[in-house]
Amino acid sequence: MTSPPAARSIVIDDGELTLWPDAFVLSRPDDPSLFEQLNSAIPWRQDEITLFGKRHRLPRLQAWYGDPGASYRYSGLLLQPTPWQPLLNEIRRQVETLTGLRFNSALANLYRDGNDAMGWHSDDEAELGVDPAIASVSFGASRRFLLRHRRRKDRPRIEILLSDGSLLLMAGPLQTHWHHALPRSRGVSEPRINLTFRLIRP
Repeated sequence: MTSPPAARSIVIDDGELTLWPDAFVLSRPDDPSLFEQLNSAIPWRQDEITLFGKRHRLPRLQAWYGDPGASYRYSGLLLQPTPWQPLLNEIRRQVETLTGLRFNSALANLYRDGNDAMGWHSDDEAELGVDPAIASVSFGASRRFLLRHRRRKDRPRIEILLSDGSLLLMAGPLQTHWHHALPRSRGVSEPRINLTFRLIRP
């Protein structure tokens, strides 16, 4: 019997972080990578958001999946759920098994290279409830993931390298007390897919 992927807790004040560096590993080296399968199956689009009263195109491509009714709104953008794609649903089930949590939606992001990024923010929208758990799965290029405390400037930034097949769980009051970001990385020329699984509470 194959042993479950090893988990590692990351020490952080005012929140919880758990990393599974090898959560998703192909059983056969000749199988198409999960990145390739997802990239061809997901209908990517480049949405626009509103920041400080102005419309901006996102510096990445995305798609929103979920159970019926699991709509999501952020930065003036309303995302209506697309029914689960089979592979994405399979990944969700494995994430739920590893974390012991339930998720009913997922935001898929495609970072085409190191110029695509995600700015500082917290996933603290009302429909996520209090102290939401966010499970972040990465496929493709390794990218730096940063966290900074929202009020305590004496707290050092935390940097995690999210590699192909890794799973990072953000939980507890982390979204209340911390911002996170995926900065631009000029040295990265390969694409990356990130899946963030959430529980929408209508």
